[in-house]
Amino acid sequence: MNKFLYIIALFTTVVASAQGTRTYVGSEFFGDRLEVVTSDGRYTITPYSENIIQTAFVPHGENYNAESHAVVMQPQKVKAKFKDKKGRLTYTTDGISVTIDKNPFRVSYHYNNKLLLAEQPGYTQTDSTETIGFAISADEALYGGGARALGMNRRGNRLQLYNRAHYGYGDRSELLNFTMPLVLSSKIYAVHFDNAAIGWLDLDSRKNNTLAYETISGRKVYQVIAAPDWYKLTESYTQLTGRQPMPPRWTFGNFASRFGYHTEKEVRNVVRKFREEEIPLDAVVLDLYWFGADIKGTMGNLEFLKDSFPEPEKMIADLKKDNVKAVLITEPFILTTSKRWQEAADKNILATDANGNPYTYEFYFGNTGIIDLWKPEARTWFWNIYKRYINAGVAGWWGDLGEPEVHPSYVQHAGGRSADEVHNIYGHEWAKLVYEGYRKDFSGQRPFILMRAGYSGSQRFGMIPWSGDVGRSWGGLQSQPEIAMQMGMQGVSYMHSDLGGFAGDNIDDELYVRWLQYGVFQPVFRPHAQEAVPAEPVFRKDEVKALAKKAIELRYEMLPYNYTLAYLNAKSGYPLMRPLFFEEPGNAQLYNISDEYLWGKDILVAPVLQQGAKERTVYFPKASRWFSGRKVYEGGTTATVQLEEDNIPYFYRGGAFIVESAEDLQSTEDYTSEKLNINFYVDPAVTASEGIFYHDDGKTPNAYEEGKYEILEFKSETKGKEVTITVTSKPGKNNTPVNRRLTFFINENANGMYLSKSKPLEIKSGEVKTFKYTIQQ
Repeated sequence: MNKFLYIIALFTTVVASAQGTRTYVGSEFFGDRLEVVTSDGRYTITPYSENIIQTAFVPHGENYNAESHAVVMQPQKVKAKFKDKKGRLTYTTDGISVTIDKNPFRVSYHYNNKLLLAEQPGYTQTDSTETIGFAISADEALYGGGARALGMNRRGNRLQLYNRAHYGYGDRSELLNFTMPLVLSSKIYAVHFDNAAIGWLDLDSRKNNTLAYETISGRKVYQVIAAPDWYKLTESYTQLTGRQPMPPRWTFGNFASRFGYHTEKEVRNVVRKFREEEIPLDAVVLDLYWFGADIKGTMGNLEFLKDSFPEPEKMIADLKKDNVKAVLITEPFILTTSKRWQEAADKNILATDANGNPYTYEFYFGNTGIIDLWKPEARTWFWNIYKRYINAGVAGWWGDLGEPEVHPSYVQHAGGRSADEVHNIYGHEWAKLVYEGYRKDFSGQRPFILMRAGYSGSQRFGMIPWSGDVGRSWGGLQSQPEIAMQMGMQGVSYMHSDLGGFAGDNIDDELYVRWLQYGVFQPVFRPHAQEAVPAEPVFRKDEVKALAKKAIELRYEMLPYNYTLAYLNAKSGYPLMRPLFFEEPGNAQLYNISDEYLWGKDILVAPVLQQGAKERTVYFPKASRWFSGRKVYEGGTTATVQLEEDNIPYFYRGGAFIVESAEDLQSTEDYTSEKLNINFYVDPAVTASEGIFYHDDGKTPNAYEEGKYEILEFKSETKGKEVTITVTSKPGKNNTPVNRRLTFFINENANGMYLSKSKPLEIKSGEVKTFKYTIQQ
């Protein structure tokens, strides 16, 4: 930047400070960025792509901090134009652009020549906070801020950015375990505030058409992301912050989980019951009793209690032989009463007080210290514990209390970091530690990392978050679709809930069944609860068990479809659960809908969220018909559907190809893609449609990148009464060839539902096969 501009800036800072206004001093265009000097600081505006632009403001007297915990994308070479004319600077790309008015000073953002938002007043500072404020339009709905239960449109709320547990919450929770400094708008743009410190997001709480980010300290950096549709927006945001790697295929199976299994005998008995009842099962989760007989006083032991688990290695090996994976809980707290306290203190792995001594404090489980993840020796120490048990056969990890649940402001972490500066990225760094440990020491294994807290971009570490200790209530169930959809929009698509609800001793069989039926169409199927009420269906009464079994069997039948959703999420960042406005972005009546959603592109789900309900209203998105049972519903209409005890309403899009397993499965390990059923839904109004099926071994990290995969592409073309269906196999360069037998079920509306079953279609890797079907109606 020209030295002359800085001399002027030093002079004008005093004037601007007295007037309380920001004034323009000068600018310089560098091709890949624009720098603007004002009376109180310097802007650096950098395009990352045609859809993403970053603005960094550095007040005079401060230095730029280049460290981002969220952003992994490097700025691309973008064709940009700069003009300085008639009191206005314009910095434009083929998509997003920035306009800077000199007097009065104002920075505004446009996409395809449409105004998105503008700084107003931009950066301001008080004795305790720093704020970046914007003007927004009066009619846009706002989303984001992490996991909350506020209603889909979160405009009108001031959201605290401080990860915190909310035990037993119901239909509303203003603050939960996973917060993010990210706002999304119904105008299809997003603003990400790239700073990890605690703070607030004000989504027009004063009803004056403003948006504000407030923080205690740190970077004054934000990215504006804009796109023509919601799919491109999520694609761009996850390009910026990273995408979720493919989880192991068993992630999509059924979990046995409770708080908690006390003994090895109990674990074995639970698995035996599932197998006897022929209810599919893929994993068993061990809560904190694996290392302690009591809830209190033992956290931090992190080794099997031999009195209760005499042969843990054999138990894990036996579970594996029965196609069941073992998942262990861990926490970041080391109690002063635990077996490892002295070791942790001696090895200096704990956060400290101002004098450098391990900082201890009281919380529910006892007197504790907390592992300092910003100390390299602490990361090594913690990872070596994980490494030991992975070598023993443990297949997945549960990181609990990682907000952290108790994290006093005066705790000090390495590098001069205060607790408040790193609180919201503690879970993020913890997931990163486990993920990078796998890449280093177990490079042939996909990690399963169940975490309760994180930050922007945590998805790139394979994080599987859940919505915390939700109450076992209808209100608790009602809030779950909103939480999961919001997190999927924010890049974290595997947000799910403790199916059946966690907190409370009440037994409500209807609630339990409806929650599990909803769970079929959400990312992870994991019933979990306090042990007073069994979470596992094998311990419920027969009629409840039968309904739960049917839901779980449907989950396994859908494995090919669900695993393909995982591929699309890893490849493009598309959420698994999608709000209806993804289909109709201009329909304001859908902006606050959370009791319906799309599971992938082609299944519309309307969960039963009201006790004793016999019917419910369903809106069917435009562009196609929707099929269910013997009925077909026109897109763009609303209908009242009758509810059934053994399922929740779900509907298939006209023209969709729904790929299902042709075999009955008791575990995802039984799955083979050699025999598949494909349901095709004939909609004469949809003259052409397409779909895909993705397959790999379910285990190899980066299977797609290494060419160890195969994709089947399905295409339909309708001319009059004749439908032509084409199947194309596209194997990766290192794929193991598979001969498949595909059975098509053709569904159309003719005197109810007409069903035609095709002869098996044999297709080899790399082949193209075509067949024709004549519409019967």
